[in-house]
Amino acid sequence: MSSKSPARRRYNRVLVKVSGECFGNPETLASLTGQFAALGRQGVKLAVVVGGGNILRGRDTKDMDRATADRAGMLATTINGIRLAQALKDAAHLCAFGIPGFVERYSVERGLEELAKGRVLVLSGGTGNPFFSTDSAAALRAAELSLDAILKATNVRGVYSADPRKDPRAKFYPELTYARALEEKLAVMDLTAFALCMERRIPIHVFDVTEDEAIIGIVKGKPIGSRVC
Repeated sequence: MSSKSPARRRYNRVLVKVSGECFGNPETLASLTGQFAALGRQGVKLAVVVGGGNILRGRDTKDMDRATADRAGMLATTINGIRLAQALKDAAHLCAFGIPGFVERYSVERGLEELAKGRVLVLSGGTGNPFFSTDSAAALRAAELSLDAILKATNVRGVYSADPRKDPRAKFYPELTYARALEEKLAVMDLTAFALCMERRIPIHVFDVTEDEAIIGIVKGKPIGSRVC
């Protein structure tokens, strides 16, 4: 695949949602950064929304009120964003609220500008507001930046009828509609994020982050993980 032949790809502009847990595994992080860099060289416009659960997850914090805990969680995502941008070398890191001297504040215009330059766009800080998850940030940024799809990295193969780690009879869905995911109450993304994706018709790919070159494969159109559309 080359940047001269985008017709061979399923997607040319994608957003990858990476959980904070991926930053706790050096091998997983190295695999992700390698794939991001490779896609950037091949001409794919790529944005990455990072989580911060490896440092602090707001909703699991008991000694702070929810709004304060979520703000702390947003700062945690920024730490991971700094790590990822440094590992990628030629990346642009924008944060929802900006930290002068550390990270520039995100705007749609700056995001589009960096994508047009061919740089990987690292996005941290969630939406910049408490009570909204990084899933919601991923859906919002994908809509704002007119991206083709969201690729959500998880620790399971894709979408199942139940938790496959608890129910050996859980059915795997290689592809399903937004309506079916809602009807069966499948945990694809949180409901706020899912509603925006459904309204904007943004496909969601859920895949196992440990699968070799899964992101590159999905961009090429290979049947990896689950596709909700």
